Amino acid sequence: MLITFIVLYLLGSVAIGLFAARRVHNTADYAVAGRSLPLAVVIATTFATWFGSETVLGVSARFVSGNLGAVVEDPFGASMCLILVGLFFAYKLYQKNLITLGDYYRQRYGKSIEVVCSTIIIFSYLGWVAAQITALGLVFNLLSQGAISISMGMVIGTSVVLVYTLYGGMWSVAMTDFVQMIVIGVGLVLIAWFAADLAGGAGKVIEYAAREGKFQFFPASSDGKEWVFFFAAAITMMLGSIPQQDVFQRVMSSRDAKTAVRGPVIGGTLYFLFALIPMFVVTAAVMVMPDVAPALLQDDPQKVLPTLVMEKMPVILQVAFFGALLSAIMSTASATLLAPSTTFVENILRNIKPGMSDQATLRAMRISVLVFTVCVLLYAITMQGTSIYELVSGAYQVPLVGAFTPLVFGLYWKRATTQGAIMSVVLGLGTWLLFIAVPGWADAFPQQLAGLLAAITGMLAGSLMPQFMADHKGHVHHFEGSASA
Repeated sequence: MLITFIVLYLLGSVAIGLFAARRVHNTADYAVAGRSLPLAVVIATTFATWFGSETVLGVSARFVSGNLGAVVEDPFGASMCLILVGLFFAYKLYQKNLITLGDYYRQRYGKSIEVVCSTIIIFSYLGWVAAQITALGLVFNLLSQGAISISMGMVIGTSVVLVYTLYGGMWSVAMTDFVQMIVIGVGLVLIAWFAADLAGGAGKVIEYAAREGKFQFFPASSDGKEWVFFFAAAITMMLGSIPQQDVFQRVMSSRDAKTAVRGPVIGGTLYFLFALIPMFVVTAAVMVMPDVAPALLQDDPQKVLPTLVMEKMPVILQVAFFGALLSAIMSTASATLLAPSTTFVENILRNIKPGMSDQATLRAMRISVLVFTVCVLLYAITMQGTSIYELVSGAYQVPLVGAFTPLVFGLYWKRATTQGAIMSVVLGLGTWLLFIAVPGWADAFPQQLAGLLAAITGMLAGSLMPQFMADHKGHVHHFEGSASA
């Protein structure tokens, strides 16, 4: 029954995606759904895109192995990212009527920054999409009780997502996300209800978590170094995932500016609340399986939650869990396959081949989705063994140090210049790479925070120095003219 349901669910997702694909007639339809999505769909697609494998498996594993402080990047930082996008970025960007975030960098700073920042954004998706593909492989491996290898599971799952994303673009992603959000919500609530019952009630689970120190959020010591690393972890996804095409696509797909603002704020709030559920369930799992859980925690904490469902819950709840898990993974995977592909075509390929027609651009976007999917699948298979949480959190350091500062200063500081943006990108990425390359530096100070501070310094110096020198030169000429007179 479980396998049958999963097969039917996958086929249903493909059918919904292909049905929505009938609305795609041009690149605007494919990339931003014709800027016509209502609030409910924007909320759903924002929530579902964020709610991926790392939320169900990665975050819960980190929490049960540590405490709330161990998951400061996600869900705390990740949910705050969406709220910040809604409050400070959505309205300003929506007014510009763009297709990609790279279009903004071109309008504000020119083609060089457009290409560089678009490349940074594309590169950052490798880890995030690889995490979803890894989770798909794990799910199919668990469902088949080992008959399907993790690598083969990756291929099967990725192929399903590819079909509807390839044809329908943002329309297919939005429609499947709307259905998948409902499945995620209902499935997780049912699982949490039953898990609490198995553990003797929700109160006992919360008492156990408090007794084990799971609710500790801030660093226990007053050591400044520990607080610096905690702060760096918090801002990695909070700020690093703001200059991302998948977030921007949801903003630009909204039917009006008010929807563009409200969608990410509500979606981010829902994301945080629902992300707490897997953390609750995995704590209950440790209580319910005292003989099995310690070994799983030692081997792979990501297996604790699926093991509880498979061994302790009835088939109907197994269906609910894997339906919710597959929904979470596929919604995120489809969005993160589409975003870098549209960015590549719109902001890199069109600079190489100017004058492309709209139909040629649409065809190129679909080909890019296919090529990017194959590349990420190979990357995910190569990176087997890396935790889902690490794959995701590592992906956001690149846009944090490279693309975040030019975006913020471009929107909120009129004196930001192209020279400042170039220096920001060069110093940010250069410092980040230096801290990674030199032994011991990243252990002494967080590399992503060092890169961000260098990027801000580069923006200020690169923008102000030429202006200061021009003003100084003007004063000198004025003084010399007065003296000669």
